[in-house]
Amino acid sequence: MFGFGGWELLLILIIVLIVFGAGKLPQLGEGLGKAIKGFKKTVHEPEPQQITEAQPGVGSAASDAPGGVSTRQEAGKG
Repeated sequence: MFGFGGWELLLILIIVLIVFGAGKLPQLGEGLGKAIKGFKKTVHEPEPQQITEAQPGVGSAASDAPGGVSTRQEAGKG
């Protein structure tokens, strides 16, 4: 498991006990479990497809420009 042996895992457990204390371990485990569950749920859910319909009368801003200027490049050339 991740290249850790028994001694490494034991050492990590001892360090966690020293840093957080025995009273906080259930809360930490619960929080970690919820985070993993939420991550798995997000990974396995299909993304909702966004269906956009073309609206009549909605065109690009270039075609709506006054004076027949359609882009900034053409405006700078004249």
